[in-house]
Amino acid sequence: MKLINSEDSCVDEALWGLVRATGGLSLLRGHRVVVRSDLQSLKGKVALLSGGGSGHEPAHGGYIGAGMLSAAVAGGVFASPPPTSILAAILSLHNAGASGILLIVKNYTGDRLNFGLAAEQARNHGVAVDMVIVAEDCAFDRPSKAGRRGLCGTVFIHKLAGALAEEGCSLDQIVSKVTEVLKGIGTLGVSLSPCSVPGCLPSFELPPGDMELGLGEDRRIDVSSADEVVRTMIEHMTNPNSQSHLPLQSGDTVVLCVNNLGALSCLEMSVVTRATISCLEARGVVVARTMTGSFMTSLEMAGVSLTLMKADQEVLTLFDARTSAPAWPNLSSVSVSGRSCVTEAPVMSSKPQDDTQNEGPLSPVMRKALEKICSTLLEKQEELNSLDRTAGDGDCGNTHAQAARAIQEWLQGHVVPGCPGRLLSILAGLLEEKMGGSSGALYSLFLTAAAGHMTEGRSNTAAWATAMHAGTQAMRRCKSRECFNVYNVCLWSFGGNLANSKCLKPLKRRVLEQRVESTRDLTARAGRASYIAADRVTLPDPGAVAVAAIFTAVMETLQTGS
Repeated sequence: MKLINSEDSCVDEALWGLVRATGGLSLLRGHRVVVRSDLQSLKGKVALLSGGGSGHEPAHGGYIGAGMLSAAVAGGVFASPPPTSILAAILSLHNAGASGILLIVKNYTGDRLNFGLAAEQARNHGVAVDMVIVAEDCAFDRPSKAGRRGLCGTVFIHKLAGALAEEGCSLDQIVSKVTEVLKGIGTLGVSLSPCSVPGCLPSFELPPGDMELGLGEDRRIDVSSADEVVRTMIEHMTNPNSQSHLPLQSGDTVVLCVNNLGALSCLEMSVVTRATISCLEARGVVVARTMTGSFMTSLEMAGVSLTLMKADQEVLTLFDARTSAPAWPNLSSVSVSGRSCVTEAPVMSSKPQDDTQNEGPLSPVMRKALEKICSTLLEKQEELNSLDRTAGDGDCGNTHAQAARAIQEWLQGHVVPGCPGRLLSILAGLLEEKMGGSSGALYSLFLTAAAGHMTEGRSNTAAWATAMHAGTQAMRRCKSRECFNVYNVCLWSFGGNLANSKCLKPLKRRVLEQRVESTRDLTARAGRASYIAADRVTLPDPGAVAVAAIFTAVMETLQTGS
């Protein structure tokens, strides 16, 4: 499924969307050609024209502006643009007074033929025109007769050539410089899923657990961690046994582009970016600049490409030059490698010194209770996630499992203090730091309030009931502002039951089950569940299920101990 009006009109409507949203662009009447609105500013300068099939947005229309392209020609989805539109774009730039036209063309047969034909026709009109072919693909060990493909490295050439043109360099000077730079550019992609042209089936199939390295090379690798995938990509790109490798040595300086092929999340892109920078630096390569985002996509393909460009100070100066192109990112000119990425945090109030605590008579049973709680929450991880997928983010089980593992880790290296209040304070700090989300804050709030009512000399049933009541009251006070959700109601019910009974025995499994079932009919007032239609929220609240599991674990431990 695609969010378009029709397969036939989607390219034209996308171009209109681009120019309507960007004040510096306009469409050439009768053609799928986007041009700068201020063509008169090209007088006496070299104009840059690029283009290709649609479906790779923001390429190439998004790179039109002062300091980059002067115009871009769009074909159909994944189809080369026709020579007539390319020639119309060339003549428009020539008529605006450009001193010459540079065609920046990706190395695909259709693009080379159609841009080449238009260039010959333009020369017959007396236009000074030249063409640079971008062929920086590192996928094939032994490229076919067609040669290496032009990929995201094309965007680097747009930028460098645009900066040179803005400086007033001649057509020959620009061609000479970018041809030299092209020798030090390499790109490799990897995909987790195919894409599909509107109205067509997916371009290829990937079995579960497979990734495609090289995008069209038909080399399948197992899905693995981001670090592993990046390491494989860099090794493949720089393998000297490959005819299409990028020569890269320790001490080289590069510009890095981490390009989203369409469907990766921003989180995944940042993970891949970190992995790539770390991998390059481990090889002694200096990463001078990094750009991360969607620069040359393939519709909705889930995947990423890495582009490396070897750079000296002259190249970096051109790369850093200003441009008004809407798709070019606002990058820092500070070198990525060598700068400090950590800012010292302020000194926070000290946490309980749990490492100096002494055990007491209650320590063994409290340890057993904690161990039972942890194992129970880990067992219920997927059940809680499943319940949470109905009206939450689907991570309630993960969050509670994270808390359980944090407590287990703490138990391995610490004694359980004899003072219950100290233990509750320690647990509050652990959950605040390790559990995360609103659940971590709520449990920490409950335990912090409860801790103040428990001392080493005051830890009988009445004290526990008072402490629980204090915890639930703290949550009640907080919910009047922003911290309310349905499973808190369940906690309050449990706390109220215990406070009123002054004894653990009445709090039997049947009571817990009733409280959990009652959350089916509660209306969420905050959190994601508050945005979901009430008729869709018909299952017990996962937080209530978790709280019931915790109470059950405590009761079972006490009953076993007695």
